[in-house]
Amino acid sequence: MDVISIKGTQETPEVLLDSSRGIFELSGKSLPEDVKEFYNPILKWFDEYSKNPNSSTILKIKMDYFNTASSKMILELFEVVKKVHSGGHETIVEWYYQEDDEDMQDAGQDYSDLIEMPFKLISYQSVR
Repeated sequence: MDVISIKGTQETPEVLLDSSRGIFELSGKSLPEDVKEFYNPILKWFDEYSKNPNSSTILKIKMDYFNTASSKMILELFEVVKKVHSGGHETIVEWYYQEDDEDMQDAGQDYSDLIEMPFKLISYQSVR
């Protein structure tokens, strides 16, 4: 599969999807002008990946901020990743949030409750 590598900007997250190296990460901010244009290639990539996934898939999400439109696309992403889990493969979402960011912690908990697959909330200290 092709690697998706997108540099993060002030409006879009950094994305690295590399099945050969087992790296699946989104980080930064997500408030793109056109969320479907940004997220559709990612959703399609994971849909294709779900047909022949690695034995283990860990999707790491480390968002500082995302808008409402992005939250819906992130949920869609989790639903596509859930296909891998439903297929009997080891799959987990790791949701990283700054220890003092209750909003991101709550968002992670909400997603965890919604998607019904292994989901790990991981707090970290920001380096400022």
